[in-house]
Amino acid sequence: MNGLTVTPTQILAGVGVLLVLFWVWRAGARRAKAAAEAARSGARFVSLAGRVLFNAGLIVAVQWVVIAHPGSPWLLFAVLGLPALFASYALTRAMTVTTVDTSKRGGRR
Repeated sequence: MNGLTVTPTQILAGVGVLLVLFWVWRAGARRAKAAAEAARSGARFVSLAGRVLFNAGLIVAVQWVVIAHPGSPWLLFAVLGLPALFASYALTRAMTVTTVDTSKRGGRR
C-alpha cells in the first residue's frame, strides 16, 4: 500500500464536481451557440434590407428615366406595371396563411 486512501464520500464529491463542471461547460456552449445564431439572423436581416433597398432604388431609377423622357405608352405601362406585379406577388405570398396538416397515424413524423 502506498498510503493513499479515498473514501466513498470523496469519490462522490469528485464525481459531483466533474458533473457540475460539465454542466457549466455545456451551458456556456449553448449560450455561445444561441448568441452566434442571433448574430447571424441579424446579419441576414441587414443583408436582406440592403438588397431590398438596392433593388427598389434600381426600379425607381428606371421608372424615373422612362417618365422623364416620355415615349411609348406601352413602355410606360411596362415600366410601371411589371414592378407592381412582382410586388403584389411577393405581398400575396407573404400574407397568405398556409397550414400543414399532418397525420399522427402511420408512425411517420
